[in-house]
Amino acid sequence: MGGLREVAASFVVPGPAGVAIRARLRVSGADAVVLAEVGVFLGSLAAGDLVVRSRQGLEHGSETWAVRKRELTGVCSARWAGSITKATHDQWALARRGQAAELAWLRGQIASIEARLGRPLGAKADRRAGLVRGYGSRWEWHAKSRRLHALRSRLAGVEADWAAGRVRVVRGGKKLARLRHHLDAAGLDEQGWRERWRAARMFLAADGESGKRFGNETLRITDTGQLSLKLPAALAHLANAPHGRYLLDATVTFQHRGAEWLDRITNNRAVAYRIHHDVTRGRWYVTASWQRTPVPVLPLDAALARGVVAVDMNDDHLAAWRLDPHGNPVGEPRRYFYDLTGSTAHRDAQIRHALTRLLHHTRATGAAAIAVEDLDFTDGRCREKHGRNKRFRRLISRFPTARLKARLVAMAAEQDIAIVAVDPAYTSRWGAQHWQQPLTSSNRQVSRHDAASIAIGRRALGHPIRRRTAPPPAHQSDEQGHRTGQARPEIRRREGPRPRIPGPRTRSVPPGSGAKAGDQRAQHRSGHTAEHESWQQDSLPLSL
Repeated sequence: MGGLREVAASFVVPGPAGVAIRARLRVSGADAVVLAEVGVFLGSLAAGDLVVRSRQGLEHGSETWAVRKRELTGVCSARWAGSITKATHDQWALARRGQAAELAWLRGQIASIEARLGRPLGAKADRRAGLVRGYGSRWEWHAKSRRLHALRSRLAGVEADWAAGRVRVVRGGKKLARLRHHLDAAGLDEQGWRERWRAARMFLAADGESGKRFGNETLRITDTGQLSLKLPAALAHLANAPHGRYLLDATVTFQHRGAEWLDRITNNRAVAYRIHHDVTRGRWYVTASWQRTPVPVLPLDAALARGVVAVDMNDDHLAAWRLDPHGNPVGEPRRYFYDLTGSTAHRDAQIRHALTRLLHHTRATGAAAIAVEDLDFTDGRCREKHGRNKRFRRLISRFPTARLKARLVAMAAEQDIAIVAVDPAYTSRWGAQHWQQPLTSSNRQVSRHDAASIAIGRRALGHPIRRRTAPPPAHQSDEQGHRTGQARPEIRRREGPRPRIPGPRTRSVPPGSGAKAGDQRAQHRSGHTAEHESWQQDSLPLSL
């Protein structure tokens, strides 16, 4: 492959397994006092249970879980005890997965630094021999050797915690806990911080249970929107309804997916609820969530039968282009811009609006699939990978790949649009090399990102990224049968490099353009389409 890595096969991304919707809870003053008291009380029980679970470490089992649940049942109720112990188990498991990810990251960083420290100063990388480049100066070598010692010490601490089953969890969030020491910078006083801290540590969440009335006995919302909760035994004096329940004056209305939620509670299917308080806005919210029945993944050929809308994700916009089933770009490129500066809510809204416009465009074109790169920037934020390119490291650090892909999959599932993930290897380079210049005209400016979207779409469709080369003069006529330089989809290594041919090339990038971009191997593909223009191929071979 000439130093190029193998390209992974494209696949259809499975749809979301669950649904979560949120509605504002317009509570009265009395309701707010009761909710806060119940939330703080249950939050203290959850904090104590987390302490007990953390001390058990790897010795935890079903018997110890039952003991913890029995102890909590005496002070609250069996259902509240079940919700608290399950939330504790989930939080401990999440911290455990975080430890595993940190271990892998530390070991990777240490191995990368050790490899570069072992190379001479200024040594160049040799991919064929598997050698990395050396550090550029003695000062950088010394600084990295000190960092290596710090990472090894940090790794030893994490490995000790992992072996002992010890996790480090902060109920309420580590970010908010650290904010306590920087109140002036955050523009908060101590009282304001304590209100946020108390709200973050409250526990008002209950899992649903199928077969029970309206799908949840602990936090119940009826079909008319009435919300009631089962009070803990210690707060039974606050009840204003039979059976130790408190009925709120506020009613709940779910605007998004309201019909689906109503269908579940009408049939007494499980629905989980969570109530939380936004101190900054002074509002209460209730979130309803439930699991979906797994839907079989659509076969790749069926998803791509009507073509695909290929998308190149960037830090400020989405570059999209419609491709027909034969890999030909159709229409004009589309760009959907968003702004990732500002608050988290602003960034989330920007991404949601851009994806909404993308989905509307996909439905308008008649395509049933969107092709995106299967990006993973987990190891791309380090200096060992991208050197001193601080601008690029900042770009990929702030780029919300996980959030964008998760939102795209969830929103596309509602529109019956499949998401096809492709290997991102060399799409930008080869797209710019083979498609940017031929598609650029006096009336249309094609960017590198637009050309990359074509490369993504062609890889999803199973076509080689490169445009076909002109056949020899003796075969440019149908007299001897139509012939092109395309490779069939089943040909292995069809996207491999090929040596450059000096001299002018018809309908392709001139020699010297994109010198750093790897060429792709020219292989025979008979019976393929012919070109009438520099940017479009016919849908049927002319030889028929």
